[in-house]
Amino acid sequence: MCCLGNFTWEVKTISKGFLVNENIREKEVRVIGNDGSQLGIISSKEALGIAEENELDLVMISPNAKPPVCKIMDYGKFIYEQTKKEKEAKKNQRVINIKEIRFSPTIEEHDISIKADHARKFLNAGDKVKVTVRFRGRQAEYSFTGRKILENFSSKLEDIGVVEKRPKLEGRNMIMVLSSKK
Repeated sequence: MCCLGNFTWEVKTISKGFLVNENIREKEVRVIGNDGSQLGIISSKEALGIAEENELDLVMISPNAKPPVCKIMDYGKFIYEQTKKEKEAKKNQRVINIKEIRFSPTIEEHDISIKADHARKFLNAGDKVKVTVRFRGRQAEYSFTGRKILENFSSKLEDIGVVEKRPKLEGRNMIMVLSSKK
């Protein structure tokens, strides 16, 4: 509550997309009490009265239901717990990057081994590896060489990686995707 002279007003700065208290415009709502008990379908004014009686907020938690579901709870505490859950979920998720390794159809065996070592590092770090053989001009007519190169490359990484997407010709590139074994 804030006051200035003869005026008093309540300040609500928290907003997460939930309708709260007077913002609920539905005539009838299904109400769940603070302890989780069903209070039944009652008018929103009556539900708001019950919430104010207990010094809590009326929060619409399921607006698409017929009738909408509202719960009597401490809105500030609810938002705090929601934010805490979101942070925990973000902490547990892992972003998977896709690293790309490019070849030409005329690559030598030693160069394939060196690039396989780079791919091994990427796979150990938990990233996916996109392997591309780029064809230029008439080289595209000999796409079987690209398939041989990609199969040779994947055989060098069999112990740590698995082929997620088989070699496939897309335009002038032959692409294969590897991911690490769990």
